[in-house]
Amino acid sequence: MRIISIDPGYERLGIAILEKNGGEKEKLLYSDCFKTSAKDSFEMRLVQIGREIKKLIEEYKPEALAIENLFFENNQKTAMHVAETRGVLMYEAVSHGLTLHEFTPLQIKAAVTGSGRADKKAVISMIGRLVVIEKEIKHDDEYDAIACGLTFFAVFHRF
Repeated sequence: MRIISIDPGYERLGIAILEKNGGEKEKLLYSDCFKTSAKDSFEMRLVQIGREIKKLIEEYKPEALAIENLFFENNQKTAMHVAETRGVLMYEAVSHGLTLHEFTPLQIKAAVTGSGRADKKAVISMIGRLVVIEKEIKHDDEYDAIACGLTFFAVFHRF
């Protein structure tokens, strides 16, 4: 099974495409930190994100989208923009026939490390053990997207 997993944002978007075949380890087929420019209007940034996700869905043909749920305490403007970005991502996924699966940061940490209190270093360390990765990961956003994808496979382990 092939999935696209996303750590949502409108300035930086972590994207990973993972595949799992039977009892094998998950394999990373693609990952990136897609960035938009603060010089562009927010609406144009949404268009860019939508186009990028559409392109990746059409190229890699995943069956599902795994996406991190929002958790913000302070900045409501940022939370609203990320929520709107998630709407674009969900629209593209559903319009291409993908199933949609949302996970909280606590669920992601617990699925990858066994503890919902794990720090980013522990998550990154476990990703290296759990996933076949044949490229250099340059951004934390990519690791976050990979971790979200691993959570999908942990929850839906029948794949």
